[in-house]
Amino acid sequence: MDRRRSLCFTLAALLFFSPFPVNARLDPVLRLPSEFSGNLRSAGEDDSVGTRWAVLIAGSSGFGNYRHQADVCHAYQVMKNGGLKDENIIVFMYDDIAYNEENPRPGVIINHPHGGDVYAGVPKDYVGIDVNVDNFFAVLLGDKTAVSGGSGKVVDSGPDDHIFIFYSDHGGPGVLGMPTYPYLYADDFISVLKKKHASNSYKSLVIYLEACESGSIFEGLLPEDIGIYATTASNAVESSWGTYCPGESYSPPSDYWTCLGDLYSISWMEDSDIHNLRSESLKQQYKQVQTRTSVHNTYNLGSHVMQYGELDLNKEHVFVYIGSNPANDNSTFVEDNLLLSAQNPVNQRDADLVYYWHKYRNSPIGSSKKLEAQKELLDIMTHRLHIDNSISLVGKLLFGSERSMEVLSAIRSTGLPLVDDWACLKSMVRTFETHCGSLSQYGMKHMRSLANICNAGIEKEAVAKVSAEVCRQVPATPWSSLHRGFSA
Repeated sequence: MDRRRSLCFTLAALLFFSPFPVNARLDPVLRLPSEFSGNLRSAGEDDSVGTRWAVLIAGSSGFGNYRHQADVCHAYQVMKNGGLKDENIIVFMYDDIAYNEENPRPGVIINHPHGGDVYAGVPKDYVGIDVNVDNFFAVLLGDKTAVSGGSGKVVDSGPDDHIFIFYSDHGGPGVLGMPTYPYLYADDFISVLKKKHASNSYKSLVIYLEACESGSIFEGLLPEDIGIYATTASNAVESSWGTYCPGESYSPPSDYWTCLGDLYSISWMEDSDIHNLRSESLKQQYKQVQTRTSVHNTYNLGSHVMQYGELDLNKEHVFVYIGSNPANDNSTFVEDNLLLSAQNPVNQRDADLVYYWHKYRNSPIGSSKKLEAQKELLDIMTHRLHIDNSISLVGKLLFGSERSMEVLSAIRSTGLPLVDDWACLKSMVRTFETHCGSLSQYGMKHMRSLANICNAGIEKEAVAKVSAEVCRQVPATPWSSLHRGFSA
């Protein structure tokens, strides 16, 4: 009894003389002995947090895009180790990687050159053609009636809940890719987020977005007062980067010909793997990821990690959204306590070239596989030249040779969205693709040019006319034939 009374007096004194305000939130690592079950606690236990929900999306397909599904599988392991239940984790992935004939380890996916299997146990909620924009929006809104196929799981959240979204894929100005048509446009995404907020079905929502020009998804669009905080792999005008690629200082095993991860993605996940997320804030993780993704602020083969929305939310602990692995409870957060930074990362848009080149180089001389890889590589190069030249010629026919480059490459002031009339942009894309074929994951970089055509007040009929003239001798390549090779 005397020992218990002494302990109570000691705790009371500590609270009375504490330098923090009485109503300050105490460090959740500090617990009374009665709050522990033995020396262990569940990673998901915390009275101050409602239900945690996670939506994890890999928006690509094909073995050349291995890294996106590897990112998402790794993210699932982070959530699972953090204490989230499978019923609250919803996974979108094409699921054509683990048992792909080119996978040197059938049934296994890795996200680090020396990493273990991240595929084990991952829920197959939405796979194949069920990975699409409509299902993603329905899942986020909790609308079970609007879901087509898949497990039927949706974010059935309430006003006290916290939602985490991780999206890893190719992108372009104002768009994110999907393995099925159509693209995911920024204005539609923001509209769904606003609708989710209006339904009073979350307390706060965090988005981590891996894609080229990913900042353009939120720039000038995401409100600052709807309880949403977002970070992106790049700003609105630059590419993001693949990593653990063949030829890097930290290459994958020699029998892998493709990148294992993306620089921004592995940065936040490898940080989460080693830190006590009960004491690390979103802002601290953002700074860690920013430093690593920028290659220690040199931006030499790196990108600008950005943050948008309600920035005050970054004071929250990461634990609030993705839990924390109990094995890291004694880990102390140290600034720049980064794992090794991958050197010589690969521009996201060139990762497919790296894959097909290594596939060609490593196939037996004279084999059908070598000839197939050579054809695939040449097809990709031909497609790139076709898209680049077509956009350039369309610009010259619309604006003249002298003004074309100035108009097509114009970048709007910071804080302004990519385009004022999103319906116009979508119409421009459909019109161009009708005559010149799918933009594909590479061609999405030209979204800015098409947006600028809208911003210049050009009607779609004019674009249709010049697109038909530019591409009449080149047959339009349908989305379906691009899908498995180099589509988004």
